[in-house]
Amino acid sequence: MAQEQQEGVESNAQEDLTQKTIDTLEIDLNNELTEELEEEAPDVDYSQLSKEQLVNLLENELSLINSEGVKPTLLKKAEALAREIRPVLDHIKQTDREAALKAFVADSGSEDGFEFKYDAETQKIDALSREIRGLKNTYYQSVEKEKEKNFTVKTSLLQRLRTLLEDEGTRETDASGMKTSWEEFKKIQEEWKSAGNIASPHNGTLWATYNALIDRYFSNRNIYFELKELDRRRNADLKAELCEKVEELVKSLESRPMTREILAEANHVFEEYKHLGPAPKEEQEKLWQRFKVALDHLYDAQRGQFAEQKKSMQENYDQKLKIYEAIVPFTTYNSGSIKEWNAKTKEVMAFQDQWVALKGIMPREEGKELSKKFWATLKTFFHNKGEFFRQLESKREQNLELKNQLCSDAEAILATGEDNASNTQKIIELQKKWKAIGQVPEKYKDTIYDRFKKACDSYFDQKRAKNKEVEAEFEENLKRKIDLIERIEIAAANKDESSLDLLSAFKSEWSSIGFVPKKDMQATQKRYIAAVNTYVSAIGKLSSKEKEQAVLESEVELVRDGESSRGLFRKENDIKRRVSQLENDISLWQNNIEFFAKSKTSDRLKAEFERKISSAQAQLEELKHQLSIIQEAI
Repeated sequence: MAQEQQEGVESNAQEDLTQKTIDTLEIDLNNELTEELEEEAPDVDYSQLSKEQLVNLLENELSLINSEGVKPTLLKKAEALAREIRPVLDHIKQTDREAALKAFVADSGSEDGFEFKYDAETQKIDALSREIRGLKNTYYQSVEKEKEKNFTVKTSLLQRLRTLLEDEGTRETDASGMKTSWEEFKKIQEEWKSAGNIASPHNGTLWATYNALIDRYFSNRNIYFELKELDRRRNADLKAELCEKVEELVKSLESRPMTREILAEANHVFEEYKHLGPAPKEEQEKLWQRFKVALDHLYDAQRGQFAEQKKSMQENYDQKLKIYEAIVPFTTYNSGSIKEWNAKTKEVMAFQDQWVALKGIMPREEGKELSKKFWATLKTFFHNKGEFFRQLESKREQNLELKNQLCSDAEAILATGEDNASNTQKIIELQKKWKAIGQVPEKYKDTIYDRFKKACDSYFDQKRAKNKEVEAEFEENLKRKIDLIERIEIAAANKDESSLDLLSAFKSEWSSIGFVPKKDMQATQKRYIAAVNTYVSAIGKLSSKEKEQAVLESEVELVRDGESSRGLFRKENDIKRRVSQLENDISLWQNNIEFFAKSKTSDRLKAEFERKISSAQAQLEELKHQLSIIQEAI
């Protein structure tokens, strides 16, 4: 008897410790599951949704609750949705009311008498949100009431168990009484097992009292000691089976990833384990440690998966951040070229494809903000591009009108049948204007060009037909000019007979000869200038400045006679460069004079710089004179 009582006390202490461990682990498991549900919550920007879409979201959540029953996860999800929609709804209300007030003040002139009623969709969102909160409150109130009821039930069961123990100690033991007592005891156990959860502050106390009373019951009933041992043996077998189930779940992780379903199944097995009675004391702790090791392995895998998931989420965020930073400069891009816009669009679309290809999730708040900024940046780029093409299309319509007018002008000139120089110049000017005008709408591009080209080609074909006689005259002029050039070259070889008067005669004769064929114009002009330069060099009485003046005048006369002005342009640029250099030198020297001190040495230096300035100014006047001659000619 003493040995059995001692065994009961040890069993009582061991099971108290085991139960506390179980309660602690249960809290940890619930916390883990809550964190998991929060991690997997979808990421939606509700401010981008319409009122109708918000109503549909809330109605869908209520429909899901009504179809699947009131469950904590569904209520929590629906209530979280309503909570996130609330600031969006407040903003909508404020915007609608301010718009209505603004319109009222615009009509009446003041805010007096203003009344406002929100539209049906806004009221619907409000009503659905309140209904969700009501369902949540009702559910948790019912849960609390159920816990209170369970507390009462379990307190009553403990009292019945105490009464049973007291009866065991006062009445005689017989087969009938032992059977009745045992049946009542098993009934109390079944009812305790069937009773639900209670408020956590009382849970540990009730479990400790329950296990203590059970131990006392078995300890006080010596006749049932063997039955108790058999029951513990059976519990040990059942707990071993539950250990195997959890171990099988652990083993399954070798071929599949960790999921919520695996955790839910392990939690269910854990509930079964909790409600089983004690095993033999020599196996009780071993079984529990075996079960706990397997369960810990599952949750270690889950925590490792969470850590890996967070790492993956951060890596995904970092990659998307780089993509966002890469497209930010595109928001300020601007160009007048379609080709360049299309090239930039390809670059932007490539970044968008990279973004979409990254399928993993990001940290909730940071990812939400980054996504918002990324799509806003894309929107800005395509808005700018659309604005460019809208302006381009408008400009092309204007260009079409301008080119239609040019076609009409060219056709009007062609209709006169006159191919004089004035009309030819007009056609040439129309062609220049055509080139200066930009593109027209694509569908008119070929037709408008063909129309203009046809009018211009017809005019010049008509002109060419009349110019065959002129070409013969140009060939004769070419022969005369070549003959004149050869005479100038021969005259240049006789330096004694070279004079400015003879040069003037050569120039007069050159001016009297008409145009030469266009293909020979440049070569003839170049040879003539060379001959004149040689002739001027042969005039011995002229200074170098007079020779340079004579050559310049010859080139100017050529331009006035309608020859190419390309050489004069080059000479003009050269003179401008020299003028600029002289002006800079004069300015520098004048500044330097200001720094000379009053001394004999400084006076000499000052005199030297003044001579330089005087000489440079004379050169500057001469160059400016040459420049004016050239600019007057061209």
